[in-house]
Amino acid sequence: MTTPPLARLAPVTLAEVIDRAALQCRVDRKYVITVDELPHLLDHLTPYARVLDIDGERTFRYESVYFDTPCLASYHCAAYRRRRRFKVRTRTYLDSAQCWLEVKISGARGRVTKHRLPYRAEDRSTVRSGRGFVNDVLDQEAILTDLAARLFDPVLVTTYRRATLLLPATASRVTIDTGLTWQDGDRALRLPGIAVVETKTSSAPSLVDRALWQRGTRPVRISKYATGLAALRLDLPDVPWRRTLRRHFRAAPSSALPELTVPNRSEQEASCA
Repeated sequence: MTTPPLARLAPVTLAEVIDRAALQCRVDRKYVITVDELPHLLDHLTPYARVLDIDGERTFRYESVYFDTPCLASYHCAAYRRRRRFKVRTRTYLDSAQCWLEVKISGARGRVTKHRLPYRAEDRSTVRSGRGFVNDVLDQEAILTDLAARLFDPVLVTTYRRATLLLPATASRVTIDTGLTWQDGDRALRLPGIAVVETKTSSAPSLVDRALWQRGTRPVRISKYATGLAALRLDLPDVPWRRTLRRHFRAAPSSALPELTVPNRSEQEASCA
């Protein structure tokens, strides 16, 4: 997604992004826009933002494997808007083969805390070697306290390309994800025409939030794991993301028509019978 506006942004190193805006405890705001809207947004940010640049590259390939219990405890916590929610995933930076095991905790007032453990890329489809780390985090956060219920299996794989921006004035970050795909067994979803823009701040809205608001774009409820799984498994409860699913996943604008390979509801019910 290296567009001319992205190329015009001043570069920033990974070390500086981490030093100035690690934000492991933060407020996230997410937006869905079409890829056609990105050049205008990036043009607006040129005087204020710097873009992560590693060896001349400004977008990078990501893969996330999401894990859940047999009863989908993580998913249902999100679907029923439990006050304390969690996600377990591995995230692999495909261009560098670096991998992390992560546990994300969502709490009151949209606060997100992320715990990370360096992980072997070849182990990214299992939490077996990192189970102690996952258990320690869940114990610390008093989540899923029944140890017997902590049996995590891979459920969903997502891939995308990401550009990361630093806003030095507010020590905040912005990520822009494109080329989004989801894979759940033989079910697949691709949304080549949309971009997910996520602002990560200590609390106050960033320049990007305000720029999007001025254009009439408001934050949406979207989770790469939960919204993607709801799009692929029609039998799951989807109330928190129904508007996002209807607008961007199931009836996307013409420039973002979804490429979807998924059984219909009756076929899914038959497969579960």
